[in-house]
Amino acid sequence: MPQPATVIVVGAGLAGLACAWHLRQEGMPVHILEASDGVGGRIRTDLVDGFRLDRGFQVFNTGYPEARRVLDIPALSLRPFSSGVMVFREGRRERVMLPWRHPGQALSGLLARVGTPVDKAVMAAVTTRDLLLPDALMRRRGGAAERTTEAELRRWGASPEIVENLFRPFLAGVLLERELETSGRYFHLLWRAFARGTIGLPAMGMGRIPAQLAARLPEDAIRLETPVSALTADGVALAGGGEIAGAAVVVAVDPPTAGRLVPGLPVPAMRSVTTFYHAAPVSPLGEPTQIVDAEGLITDTVVLTDAAPEYSSDGRALIATSLLGVHTDRDEPRVRARLTEIYGDTSSWEHVATYAIEAALPAMPPPMPLRRPVRLEAMRLEAVGLGARRYVCGDHRDTGSQQGALVSGRRAARAVLEDLRRAARVRGRRTAPTRQP
Repeated sequence: MPQPATVIVVGAGLAGLACAWHLRQEGMPVHILEASDGVGGRIRTDLVDGFRLDRGFQVFNTGYPEARRVLDIPALSLRPFSSGVMVFREGRRERVMLPWRHPGQALSGLLARVGTPVDKAVMAAVTTRDLLLPDALMRRRGGAAERTTEAELRRWGASPEIVENLFRPFLAGVLLERELETSGRYFHLLWRAFARGTIGLPAMGMGRIPAQLAARLPEDAIRLETPVSALTADGVALAGGGEIAGAAVVVAVDPPTAGRLVPGLPVPAMRSVTTFYHAAPVSPLGEPTQIVDAEGLITDTVVLTDAAPEYSSDGRALIATSLLGVHTDRDEPRVRARLTEIYGDTSSWEHVATYAIEAALPAMPPPMPLRRPVRLEAMRLEAVGLGARRYVCGDHRDTGSQQGALVSGRRAARAVLEDLRRAARVRGRRTAPTRQP
């Protein structure tokens, strides 16, 4: 009996939605099964007391090449942040901005007390190199792939002063780790994306990004609140009972869940982060610039409504503050105490919500391949009783980023199409009529 032509995608995060969209572009029927009540995976936006709260502080970077290929960026109505940061240390805010984006603050980096003049030259050299180096050379496996970010910065000549005062606090909020143990090669790709792109928020929340991809699919292509309990020989088993068969199955869930569904799949360690949201009568800063904490409890804080006023329905300011690890509302007084040091009086602020994201980002220590296989090996599938044509995608198969999730979805779709077309050609040869002499 021929298998159904439909491809099953488990998970409606960025990777699963991108995979489904690429398959639909080639005319392939797709069925997405999502365990939660909405699309987006780790990128969701909630409406709480008139505020748009992303599930953990996130930003969109137009410097990601795959995002420019796949998304309609103008339709997101992006609200940009400043291209730079303020570093809070010793009771002062030191401004470090990209000079070509903020000509009026071109000397901010030189004047900031975050490093030596040599350090500023090192930072300029790293930025110039990452901006100009061709993609092929950026991705080539070399020394940076085998070094940590901290070792890579030291190799370039960065002093302990600028590492501690700028790179470590800034990257802690991006990589979700303070040790700078992430691959140096990924650091360069990330640094280039920040230098090339604009950082901002969709006016209606980060959830608009997966919503845009989902809107391109047929209405009946996505089934929400339909958790998958296992892969089977013919397709997938549903947690609520029953089984759905498919010509291929793509596992596009978070790494821990993927590890449970695919026996033997390597699961990376996951970084966690907690975001506290506060509302204030007026903005305590007055500009859309991220503040990173070089010495305190928090990693970063930003007044979201200084960039995206649409995040508040009544004109109050919305502030997002993040900490590494998993925290609860009981930690809010300590967070508020630090915010008072950074912004001034916070007694009129309201604590709106706390989001603890336990599996926010896969760890990316060296040596780090930029591409991991999306096809599951046929021999291993047979050994655990699964059918052929099983795939896995997500940011843990590429780089831990929106870019990585989107790329892995495209790669998985391409692999599915190649394998199904190859199987169709084989069936065609088997069923072709034999020519009579």
